[in-house]
Amino acid sequence: MKICIDASLALMWLLPAELNDRANALRKKWDAEAVQLISAPLFYAEVTSVLREQVYFQKLLPEEGEEAFSLCLEMGVKILRDSSRIQKKAWELAKKHNRTRTCDMQYLAVAEIEDCDFWTADKRLCNALAKKVPRLKYVGEFQGGGPGSQ
Repeated sequence: MKICIDASLALMWLLPAELNDRANALRKKWDAEAVQLISAPLFYAEVTSVLREQVYFQKLLPEEGEEAFSLCLEMGVKILRDSSRIQKKAWELAKKHNRTRTCDMQYLAVAEIEDCDFWTADKRLCNALAKKVPRLKYVGEFQGGGPGSQ
């Protein structure tokens, strides 16, 4: 089983956040079920940029940043490499859902291409698209359940 994740969810595993408990429980569940985490090509760039920013603005100590960076690289998230296909699909999804940017749509494109759920910690994205995109799941709504479910 595969599940697509975005940078916002991965960052919940690496940084203190309001929904850390739910994000960690979800990750534990997926690990137990041997779920393959997949993502878009921009995933690691987004995650590591936020980590570096946290250190730069002294929200993380340098050693905490180094630890989070190392953990990020060890997450085992598989990146889909068919960038041209992902970009085309993201462009179409951005038009379809009237989005100003394609970044978030790249993750949704991966989920659609791989026919799997897309989990995020981006509440605004979920509020905007959840009713239109059933495969979009918000970590804040995780209560447990079957593979990949809420």
